[in-house]
Amino acid sequence: MATFAVARAVHGIEPLVATEIRRSRLGVVRGLRHREVWFETADEAGLLGLRTADDVLLAAAVVDGIGCERAALRRLARAARELDAHRLVRLAGRGVDRDGLEVSASFVGRRNYTRFEIEDAVGAELARPLGLPYHSRGDGGRPPREAMSWRVTIEGDQAVIALRVADRPLHRRPYKTASIRGTLHPPVAAAMAELARLEGAGTVLDPCCGAGTTLIEAHASMETAGGAAGPRLLGFDHDPSALAAAAANARAALRLSPEGRFGWAVADAGRIPVPDGSADRVLVNPPWGRQVPPRGLLAADLGLLWREVRRVLAADGLAVALADDVIPRGFAVEEALRVSLSGRHPVIAVLRKRGRSSPG
Repeated sequence: MATFAVARAVHGIEPLVATEIRRSRLGVVRGLRHREVWFETADEAGLLGLRTADDVLLAAAVVDGIGCERAALRRLARAARELDAHRLVRLAGRGVDRDGLEVSASFVGRRNYTRFEIEDAVGAELARPLGLPYHSRGDGGRPPREAMSWRVTIEGDQAVIALRVADRPLHRRPYKTASIRGTLHPPVAAAMAELARLEGAGTVLDPCCGAGTTLIEAHASMETAGGAAGPRLLGFDHDPSALAAAAANARAALRLSPEGRFGWAVADAGRIPVPDGSADRVLVNPPWGRQVPPRGLLAADLGLLWREVRRVLAADGLAVALADDVIPRGFAVEEALRVSLSGRHPVIAVLRKRGRSSPG
């Protein structure tokens, strides 16, 4: 019997999450919503392998007729009271001997009620049959780390009540033992790796690698795809502390999946220390000067980065960049996905070098 599941995602990469679900044969996609992919699955254990998803949940109820008025709270409470919470907990392989229960709610558009009111209306009804205390966030409370986690999302007049499968959101990667300011959100890095079409690539390079997230997610995507030895993964950064974090994270990732060839070195992205045309793929999240300022040669001219990316990229190679609206000269855009990330709306752009005679 198929189970209704919900994958949560960064807005903009929902189609990539759906593609990953189909490719990995996890289930049948039934629909896409704002930050959600709805699908049916018979492989609850395999859900934890999704890499482009922020989180994955088992749906307990879909509730129609959820309007903007406060009567919606009573409708949600009734739906929570009538669902079989014990069945869903068993299906998720979870026990009820936990430190209580918490609910996280979100909605699209304006409502005459708050997320905290949704959480309290649903949480109290879910906790009662499970025999667990409900932990509210309404007065600034923080639920215990081990609390069972449920979620309510509302879009239009339809809500879904769902239970998180894992103990923590999927975007909190086990390998991420070290971090730095401005580190890339792992599912976004996984989306970049997906768009890079890494099969057959010999060398994958990140000239601004930070804590190594893009290359580690590239390694994981090749493992998922059943790649043989996998590409050589080269990460450069101007900051030695970033390289230390990247190396630590890579070691943790290799303990989980030992096949991988990482190389890390301190270098200026304005003068990447590899020969012309030697990178089959370049993955890059440039220092845009918001969380992380450009350093070294890029502090004077960020355009040097793109000239270097074009120089090191093989003639038939691809660069995948998290870019602002301006696409660098010398590249043709094969695909672009606009995402919502930390209050910004950058584009994940798949770039190919233009020929020397082509207009820039």
